Amino acid sequence: MSRWSVLGCGVAGLCVATLLAEQGETVEVFGDASRRPASWFAGGMLAPWCEAESAPADVIRLGQHAAGWWQQRVSGVAHRGTLVVAPARDSNELTRFARMTEQHQWVNPAELEPALDGRFARGLFFAREAHLDPRIALTELRERLLQRGVCFDATAPSGRIIDCRGIHAQPALPRLRAVRGEMLILHSDELHFSRPIRLLHPRFPCYLVPRQGGHLMLGATMVESQDASPISARAMMELLSAAWALHPALAEARIIESASGLRPAYPDNLPEIHFHNETFYLNGLYRHGFLLAPMLAEQLMQRLSGEVINEYSA
Repeated sequence: MSRWSVLGCGVAGLCVATLLAEQGETVEVFGDASRRPASWFAGGMLAPWCEAESAPADVIRLGQHAAGWWQQRVSGVAHRGTLVVAPARDSNELTRFARMTEQHQWVNPAELEPALDGRFARGLFFAREAHLDPRIALTELRERLLQRGVCFDATAPSGRIIDCRGIHAQPALPRLRAVRGEMLILHSDELHFSRPIRLLHPRFPCYLVPRQGGHLMLGATMVESQDASPISARAMMELLSAAWALHPALAEARIIESASGLRPAYPDNLPEIHFHNETFYLNGLYRHGFLLAPMLAEQLMQRLSGEVINEYSA
């Protein structure tokens, strides 16, 4: 049995710590309790086939296993698919999206989401996709780790280090860059959705993800920036404009929270596992944290056990 010190308590760090603990290893996790990880503000969509519109094939291949991994370890994984729609004036965007993706079917959006009745003539339904609430998932992973005796309160690392700190590992990973994402959490008693809805728009694409208690997560911008300050007025206006295009009743929703986070990404937007200076690094999950962290953590376990891992290693 080995002792491991996992740096970072976001989705990557907690997935790695979970697999180590499941194998009976001694684990301690380090994170800044005063600062939420970027994954706290994620959408939580487990949508590999939708991601094919812009992501490499490896993201889709690995992401197909994410929903099952999460289902085994946390509550609230909803297997209700993803609905993709576009305003009539942007119908070409929907046709393009269909051409670039697989595992979907054309539907009448109102048959899946009655609240959209009359809003959109057609949509794409990705029935095999799922979603979860990132905050519930992260909280439950942490609680399970505590139950297994994992320490979160150590003052200094005492084991072999696995660095999963996201953008905060940038000094040791100079190829890493930050991609700023901004989001809103709305509350509506009027509108009810049962699955993530992606609105295609040539300038302001967005997604809406239902959460408990009438809450809706609206996200998210992608800006090449190291700026971790609060959401900008421009981003808020763009997101709210897109929400209006999805359904005008969202204008009466209450803004419960606004936030921004810095996603860590390598130049090709693919995650990597490295080992140097006696430290393992798992990083670069970009906008696919909950989708790819489980399989990257599994690959790291293979490496730690002496097996060969795939092309993400260096």
